[in-house]
Amino acid sequence: MHISEAISPYFDSEFGLNWAIGVVFSIRELRRLRILTLKNQQLSLKPQDLVVLLKLVIAPSEPMTYAGIGQALFISASEAHASLARARAAQLVTFEESGRVVIARGSFRELLLHGARFVFPAVTGALLRGVPTAHASPALRDLVTQSDEPPPVWPYAKGPARGIAVYPLYPTVPQATENDPKLYQALALFDALRIGRSREREIASSELSKLIT
Repeated sequence: MHISEAISPYFDSEFGLNWAIGVVFSIRELRRLRILTLKNQQLSLKPQDLVVLLKLVIAPSEPMTYAGIGQALFISASEAHASLARARAAQLVTFEESGRVVIARGSFRELLLHGARFVFPAVTGALLRGVPTAHASPALRDLVTQSDEPPPVWPYAKGPARGIAVYPLYPTVPQATENDPKLYQALALFDALRIGRSREREIASSELSKLIT
């Protein structure tokens, strides 16, 4: 017997009709909930992972703990741990038996110079106070021609300049780079890859390559 034949008697009364409608809606709701509960198992890098990896690449040779990375970048130790776990899954780092993190510099260089600007495109905003980045930063300021337009800046109340907001890879970047010139240089150069013109990107790529090699 077809299911329609089995339930057709219930349509002969108002109660039966309401019951049948309820069944249909219940089935639809279950299907909707099933879709909502499906979990995407694909692991992906997050913007702060680039910041963590750049910090490790340009840091002194001594190993850094998760707590040390967190303190330097104004993130928690658990965030630093999660970043390196994602980087490991992406084959950008390996871990020695001692726990020391080893950067796969070739792979990281390939990602940083040729892929990351498409994965993490720049987000710009209004005119405000902040820290000069990209072509307006000390890393490129004397290497490219500066325009009369407001400079790109990371939003930061303590910043030395007013310009067009270019939001950094992670909100704590302005604080993390205040006392870390090399990290500032690296992240500003990466911003030039994201928002710069062809000539600026070319110079930024060369300078960043030298910094992380």
